Amino acid sequence: MTTNAAPTAPKGILSALGLHRPELRAWAMYDWAVSAMQTVIMTAVFPIYFISVAGANGTPESATQSLANANTVAAVVIAILGPILGAVADYQAAKKKFLAVFMMLGVFATMGMYFIQHGDLFLAATLFVLSMAGATGSMTFYESLLPHIARHDEIDRVSTAAYAFGYIGGGVLLALNLAWISNPALLGLPVGDNLPREQATLPARLAFVSVGFWWLLFSIPLFRGVREPARVIEADEVPRGNAVLVAFSRLGETLRELRHYKQAFLTMLAFTIYNDGIQTIIKMATAYGTEIGIARQDLIAAILIVQFVGIPFAFAFGTLAGKLGTKLSILLGLAVYTGICIFAYGINSAREFYILAVLVGTVQGGTQALSRSLFASMVPKHKSGEFFGFYSVFEKFGGILGPLVFSVAIGETGSSRGAILWVIAFFVVGGALLSLVNIKDGERMAREADARTHGV
Repeated sequence: MTTNAAPTAPKGILSALGLHRPELRAWAMYDWAVSAMQTVIMTAVFPIYFISVAGANGTPESATQSLANANTVAAVVIAILGPILGAVADYQAAKKKFLAVFMMLGVFATMGMYFIQHGDLFLAATLFVLSMAGATGSMTFYESLLPHIARHDEIDRVSTAAYAFGYIGGGVLLALNLAWISNPALLGLPVGDNLPREQATLPARLAFVSVGFWWLLFSIPLFRGVREPARVIEADEVPRGNAVLVAFSRLGETLRELRHYKQAFLTMLAFTIYNDGIQTIIKMATAYGTEIGIARQDLIAAILIVQFVGIPFAFAFGTLAGKLGTKLSILLGLAVYTGICIFAYGINSAREFYILAVLVGTVQGGTQALSRSLFASMVPKHKSGEFFGFYSVFEKFGGILGPLVFSVAIGETGSSRGAILWVIAFFVVGGALLSLVNIKDGERMAREADARTHGV
């Protein structure tokens, strides 16, 4: 169901935040749900567990390299499946169904991490790949719903509000996990310095289970409160049978049509490059901190800082986009990321890691949220699944090179520090491409495509 009409905007705090309709709040709750996985599994607790427990039979450097490789495999899987399933979802009006399938894959894989013990590197890598595939795959279909529920004048605020929801949800669960990992007695768990390995790792393994329950529970509002967009039959479309064959046919059409959506394509290309830097920082931060000797409790506390600093700044970026424009606001975020890389190269203490966390929190959510809403404003609604499938390919491709750079750098130099400064190139090149995007032209092309299509 589209909401393209432009009634008088409601007043009040919910309107200012972009959460003034029930379907907008229900949609944003999935960010709350999935961010628990992104925070606890992708960024904070699991990378430390992966290196210190699952990878305990090797060196920290080899375990970090294995984690980087697992990130790469997960990115490749979704890059291959994203556009195909996006086209099927558009054709069958099944965005929510595919979202549910990937969500459940991620939920079960995350809960399965409970069984990872000392030296179980292969099991840990396998479950991490499945969990990542579930999260990133579900996000493809989740994000493709955005242009169907948000009007042009509210799309930036809705996207940034959802990211802020994600920071709250991920931060709350991480805080709870941090509390019982630091003090297992809170859950009535054994405490002591000479516990058997199974008991010593129990608090962290229960944290993984809690992520799965959290993810599942807070996904319910989206499935109950957001309608599946109706299938739109294009003017020249002929019924063709098998959905997968139709999907490949539609993908071919979309690929040919991309040359007519030059601004959307340029946005995807720019995002691919600068998102590589963002994702590298997200995925490798705690592994890097572990390698340089930052204590576990300091690493997790720093990630918690990112979450709660990110809440007001995600909302702030939505307001900033209304004043400076979406593109300029993103470029400002990329400039801050460049400074973050320079600072990160020389850190050696927990205090410096905390400062780094504050800096990341100011730009992480806002930059990604505005990138999402910028692209959504330039794609035709009736092909949002396909376009966000390609967006997912570009996003995941952008998540391949960064971890791969880390893996290669570690193999060549024996340290992750050398890879930090390489990340700056992603922000500089991606920002330069983004500066070339003509947003008004891209939005006009999307509106004209929808106007030519029956049912829009």
